[in-house]
Amino acid sequence: MPTPKAIVLRAAGTNCDRETQFALEQAGFAAERVHIFRLMENPALLREFQFLVIPGGFSYGDDVAAGKILANQMLHRLAEPLNEFLAAGKLALGICNGFQVMIKAGLLPWARIDPAAAHRDATLAWNDSGRFEDRWVRLRADSSKCVFIPEGRVITLPVAHGEGKFVPRDPTVLDTLRRNGQIALRYVDAAGEPEPDYPANPNGSIDDVAGICDPTGRVLGLMPHPERFIEITHHPRWTGGGIEVADGRGFFTNAYAALQ
Repeated sequence: MPTPKAIVLRAAGTNCDRETQFALEQAGFAAERVHIFRLMENPALLREFQFLVIPGGFSYGDDVAAGKILANQMLHRLAEPLNEFLAAGKLALGICNGFQVMIKAGLLPWARIDPAAAHRDATLAWNDSGRFEDRWVRLRADSSKCVFIPEGRVITLPVAHGEGKFVPRDPTVLDTLRRNGQIALRYVDAAGEPEPDYPANPNGSIDDVAGICDPTGRVLGLMPHPERFIEITHHPRWTGGGIEVADGRGFFTNAYAALQ
């Protein structure tokens, strides 16, 4: 089969695009970094790709709110091509700022952008700690649908964000996400059990949510950074032994496998 192509969408302030491109290439993708202006000029370009990744960073300096400006560009300039992309069963991943963009554009939780929507069903708010959190966390995969990571696996990844607290619009939205198997990742303790307290839950997310997927499991957004742990040597304790797997690599290799 032809090598699947991944687009890494960047904007002013994006600062994890090169690491993300490298992670994709290590998994076998032909990956290309594309500026949002280029895509707005030629939306048909999106048809050339099978995997959309919105990487981490501080798009447009998070000047209005984290990810809001890039989300508005996608919402008002690219809704139709993005809906076409997702309806074709392709993959999409939003990492940290990319997750914030997906939520605020409406790509998550339901994988359809609607510029006329009066509200969003979830948001990512300021961390309860009131500060930027830069630390390693434990996560448990809790969705049988998500193609990026198998259910039940417990992993470690780094987080680095100031606005990462997942807040559903109301209890009904949260119940729907649970019932649909859309809560892809939760913050957990050393025993692999959900942990609502800081620092295991670094931002105070409702229901310990670290990432959600769409109803198909082919669109994922998460606050932790898988592209920052694709080699064992990326882990701060790699010299002490016991680090046998780079937990972030699987997100990209599983995406590659899902497209074969």
